[in-house]
Amino acid sequence: MPAPRVIDLRSDTVTKPTPAMRKAMAEAEVGDDAYGDDPTVNELEARAATLMGKEAGMYVPSGSMANLAAALAWCARGEELICGVDTHLLVNEMGAIAAFGGIQMRALPNDRRGMLDAQLVDDTISPAAGWFPRTALLSLENTHNRGNGTPFTAVELAPLSEVAHRRGLAVHVDGARLMNAAVALGVPPAELAAVGDSVCFCLSKGLSAPVGSLLTGPADFIARARKVRKAAGGGMRQAGVIAAAGLVALDTMVDRLAEDHANAHRLAEGMADLPGFAVDPAEIRTNIVYVELEDGDGPGLAAALKARGVLANGRFNWVRLVTHYGITAEDIEEALDVIATVARGRSRI
Repeated sequence: MPAPRVIDLRSDTVTKPTPAMRKAMAEAEVGDDAYGDDPTVNELEARAATLMGKEAGMYVPSGSMANLAAALAWCARGEELICGVDTHLLVNEMGAIAAFGGIQMRALPNDRRGMLDAQLVDDTISPAAGWFPRTALLSLENTHNRGNGTPFTAVELAPLSEVAHRRGLAVHVDGARLMNAAVALGVPPAELAAVGDSVCFCLSKGLSAPVGSLLTGPADFIARARKVRKAAGGGMRQAGVIAAAGLVALDTMVDRLAEDHANAHRLAEGMADLPGFAVDPAEIRTNIVYVELEDGDGPGLAAALKARGVLANGRFNWVRLVTHYGITAEDIEEALDVIATVARGRSRI
């Protein structure tokens, strides 16, 4: 008996590797990456650095490890970084930077899209004297997860980068979905990466590789980050087996992100017309859709959708839906039919 049909919109982390990726993985040339001997990993790291306009790159198992390595490579224990109150590395990464690095994370308010105010950043940077910790790093996020996947242009982020550099801070860009931003804005990834001294991006979300992220930046920074990766248990061996899928992802999966963006916009349009939901389709420019609920029951809605074969993440007063490889335009229409049925039922309660 076939399994019940499920439309999984929880995250783009649920993507499956393509047949071309599986073939490349089976045929990958490998070596011991901890010794720097894996040619496939080396090629992937070089490709990533070039793509981001940086000197060097490092392959890591996850985006969380990329952010951890970046923070610990830029900051000493007892120093601080500045980030937005809704940024992923603060909210969704288990407090690892504070736990493992002894780094204070100073959270500033961000607007609905996830943007920080440059003047507030300037006013918050510590003088590093007397009782104050040294502020060493400003962390930005592009696209911004909790900001409906907003893609920020280099022009928008430049004032933040300029303030940080003028005050002696490094700038790290958590670009987990930077490729989505580049496609949505129609610019090369290096243009968006230029505002950061270091930039990471993910292969296992919209690009559909099974494992991994890349951290890029100056060669001396990457050398420090490699020590953090090793200390965190990320020193891999014959990692070319998985890095091969990342090379295929860069070759074949970037341009198709536009399909995910179109599907997300259609999803937002459909939900905006239903009772009890608040979402502005004009805000949806990449593949993430946050919908606020009039009844405030995100988990309840997610549970009701799951019972009908549509998976979404629900917390507090919102649900989040993410489009990705494997989700078609037809799937979106089917999901909207299910969502409409659930919405009508909830409106009668």
